[in-house]
Amino acid sequence: MYYSVRMRAAQGGDHAAGGRHISGAERLVPPGEAAALAGELVERALGHSRGRADFINITVETVAAQAVRLAPIPAVKTVAVADVAAGRVAALEELVRAGVSTAAAQAGMGALAALPDSMRGAMILCAASGSRLDGNGARGVRVSRMDAADGPALLAALRRRGLANDHVREALVLAAKVAAGPGVTAELCWSDDPEYTAGYVASRLGYCRFAHLKEYGCPVGGRVFFAAPGCDVAALVDYLERQPVLATLADWEE
Repeated sequence: MYYSVRMRAAQGGDHAAGGRHISGAERLVPPGEAAALAGELVERALGHSRGRADFINITVETVAAQAVRLAPIPAVKTVAVADVAAGRVAALEELVRAGVSTAAAQAGMGALAALPDSMRGAMILCAASGSRLDGNGARGVRVSRMDAADGPALLAALRRRGLANDHVREALVLAAKVAAGPGVTAELCWSDDPEYTAGYVASRLGYCRFAHLKEYGCPVGGRVFFAAPGCDVAALVDYLERQPVLATLADWEE
């Protein structure tokens, strides 16, 4: 058995009542770790660089071991880019390489760049047309119930690559779950942390990290999931929000 421990934090009240999203985090842990983890996530919400949360929600639910699926963590590649403009050009090229049309890749990039504030979840766009498929407005689709199958091993592997930070660890776990989703072609993301400018494109081809996908100091970030034409969007959303997944290092090469 596992516990799914989820934190959502906002400023100005509950998200549902219009509060501004501050922070969120997801873990899937053995029963003995749940209480301590809940406390750690509250501390994280209270010290986030986007501001001090005044609404924090912690949800703890049991997950049967037999309900958990495994998903491989994509291999990581870091692309050195001089600035945001170069980073976004390189990210567009990687999206097209992964199977997203040029028009859809541009639509996804433009949608993230135009956000007035960070979304709680991700947009789902058609990988061919670029049209939005999820219909969830500013809420988007929140990926939930996930963790690394072996957290210490993942941290050690990231440390060897000079990437041992929470941003990369959590993004890799999420990217592993998303890439294994039914109908997913690729993912585009950059962080809402004002001090973190990196972003990535992830797909079954790997996790391609770009040093600059937004300007330093910008508090707006988000995600776009590109889905294949004809994808069962309801089934994809159900998988992303409800299917428990542990991300494994099985396919990594040292």
